[in-house]
Amino acid sequence: MIRAKLWLRCAAMHDPVTPIVVRPALIGWEAKERKVELQIERAFNGEELVRRMKGWVTAEPSKVIEVVNRFGRLKVLDDRELVIEFEKMEDFQNLQKALGEAFGDEVEAELISRK
Repeated sequence: MIRAKLWLRCAAMHDPVTPIVVRPALIGWEAKERKVELQIERAFNGEELVRRMKGWVTAEPSKVIEVVNRFGRLKVLDDRELVIEFEKMEDFQNLQKALGEAFGDEVEAELISRK
């Protein structure tokens, strides 16, 4: 499995940034006729995490997801770190080319070296 980090250009500071999950989402319920004391905690999946970047980065997250999904898949590792997974190195190289054509220097993928 080949993995890469997705970098997006920050709209405010213009630095490359990548979203991480700091704390999973906490979801509860409010009932109309009784008290419900149920909460669930779950992390975002890769696409949800990228979508949350809307307005914070210079590229449109839904378009980034569309391009990435043609070559790999977005995934959150260890409930924290966003990565793109590929089957073949050729897919990573094709993604880099497609990101450059679609977004210029606003979005890039960087291989994660295995330790």
